[in-house]
Amino acid sequence: MKRLLCLMLSLLLLTGCGAKEKEPYVATGNGLSSEKPKPPEGSQVTAQSLSLALFPDRSLSPFQCTDITNRVIFSLVYQGLFAVDSDYQAHPVLCSRYTVSRDMKTYTFYLEEASFSDGEPVTAADVIASLKEASESAWFGGRFSNVEAYKTTDEGAVEITLTTPYENFQLLLDVPVVPKKQIDRERPVGSGPYIYEEFDGQLRLRRRSDWWCVAELPVTAQIITLVSGQTMSQLRDEFEFSGLGVVCADPGSESYVDFHSDYELWACETGVFLYLACNEDSKVLKPKLRKALTYGIHREALVEAYYRGFGKAAYLPASPDSPWYSTVLTKDLRYEPEKLTQAVTDSDAGGQAVVLLVNKDDGVRLRAARAIGDSLEACGMKITMSELATQDYVKALEKGEYDLYLGQTKLSANMDLSAFFAPKGALSFGDMDDSVVYALCKEALANSGNYYTLYKQVLDEGMLCPILVRSCAIFVQRGMFTNLNAARDNVFYYDLGKDPAAARGETQ
Repeated sequence: MKRLLCLMLSLLLLTGCGAKEKEPYVATGNGLSSEKPKPPEGSQVTAQSLSLALFPDRSLSPFQCTDITNRVIFSLVYQGLFAVDSDYQAHPVLCSRYTVSRDMKTYTFYLEEASFSDGEPVTAADVIASLKEASESAWFGGRFSNVEAYKTTDEGAVEITLTTPYENFQLLLDVPVVPKKQIDRERPVGSGPYIYEEFDGQLRLRRRSDWWCVAELPVTAQIITLVSGQTMSQLRDEFEFSGLGVVCADPGSESYVDFHSDYELWACETGVFLYLACNEDSKVLKPKLRKALTYGIHREALVEAYYRGFGKAAYLPASPDSPWYSTVLTKDLRYEPEKLTQAVTDSDAGGQAVVLLVNKDDGVRLRAARAIGDSLEACGMKITMSELATQDYVKALEKGEYDLYLGQTKLSANMDLSAFFAPKGALSFGDMDDSVVYALCKEALANSGNYYTLYKQVLDEGMLCPILVRSCAIFVQRGMFTNLNAARDNVFYYDLGKDPAAARGETQ
């Protein structure tokens, strides 16, 4: 079931990340200052007239929703223990401070005196219920695979015990927190600055006057209209002709449409990772040849041709924006097809068919796979495309009926690769599970300085050939924002001005 979840996830997922403006947000929260921040003398804060796009026939549950257009709304309604910025740094939100055990396997998170929009306090039980619900969801599933237990302490804190040491576990804790008793609701209340309300039979957002904290938000509107559409074409028309303020779209989707009006645009990373993976039992792809595959793929051309420029070439199995992406390792990995041609010649594999498996229900990925196949053939390989619908694609993966497959998954914010290399890992098809590489995965989780060694080993073995990390597009009416600093799964990112380092207490 875990493998099936990951494969279905590869068809559904995208989330917003984005621009890296560095203006700090001024905020007050519990434990920081009792005074609300004031605008600079002589300035005025003007409330926007803002509307956001909504697909009403798709979920608004923060756990069940997999639609990136609808998920834009969540960053205004919900908060997590932490918020992750576009530099992959975790900033405390509902967490006031936290401690870590010496073996880095027990984290204890103390909570702010925060409240939901219904006036109820945010409790440890709410946090634990939300994390558990997220662990079973398509959007967040997999990131908590190393959690052993949750516990509420006598002090009302959240204690989480892990099966393996983590240095940056807080990067995974940007999960929306909702009341435990509302966990199954389609629109549970949140602790964020806006609340859902019905007006004249239409759903909209209203700014809370009783918000538990105060922060300088990129959004100043008192009321945010939610403009409904059944298709992206309808939302595009609402944007161009009716003044719809913000639309988040997936340029890698078959339903994507071009916008033609005047607008501001952010290309926002999603964490969705496209890669080639090899079958260990392949009679053709021996280690030297599969290691050389990287030279035969023009990643930048794929980004432009099939993802409309919304993505970044990835030569390592990580986001190029993550702090652990090593340019030292990638400096000699650029597109050099002659190197693959030589490897094919040396391997005597030129006349042997290589089966390239792809899910044909993802039209963009299918076309990218065909282009990759053409590139590999130009280097002397003989490629046979296996283009299967989702269920048959899953079966072929499970049975190892391929030499290569073009896969897609959403990398967690801490770039954990365990799903590929762990025994019975959700993505360890084709006997990819490897005790040595899996051990390196765990070492990297325990100490991020070990990511270099992990990535080098992955490249040396050649079982995984990274291609690109995808982005989404945020279309904004010109002049709408001056301080939009979108982050992954958090288009309207803000923090509470708390120092992440200061929030971490002494190791216990």
